[in-house]
Amino acid sequence: MSAEDLEKYETEQELALYREYRDVVGLFSHVVETERRFYLCNDVDVQVRGEGAEVFFEIRMNDAWVWDVYRPARFVKNVRVITFKDVNVEELPAREIELPD
Repeated sequence: MSAEDLEKYETEQELALYREYRDVVGLFSHVVETERRFYLCNDVDVQVRGEGAEVFFEIRMNDAWVWDVYRPARFVKNVRVITFKDVNVEELPAREIELPD
């Protein structure tokens, strides 16, 4: 496989992941960003652990979708993430179901 073929494959995988994201985003109520991953979920709990300079975050999510091009199953029932960097949690606006014409 040439470098050009590999780049084309990776581009196609990223485009497929974006399309999947676009299709499923309406099923979730929250977006969670960590330094390594991006998640969609319906339930999120962030706990600050430790003290002083030894602080870390424990994030628990239920009914999650993981933005990861190399992950074969992106839907996950329960996720627990430990991170030492900031966490960004956003509540998505409620969307009404849109029926096709």
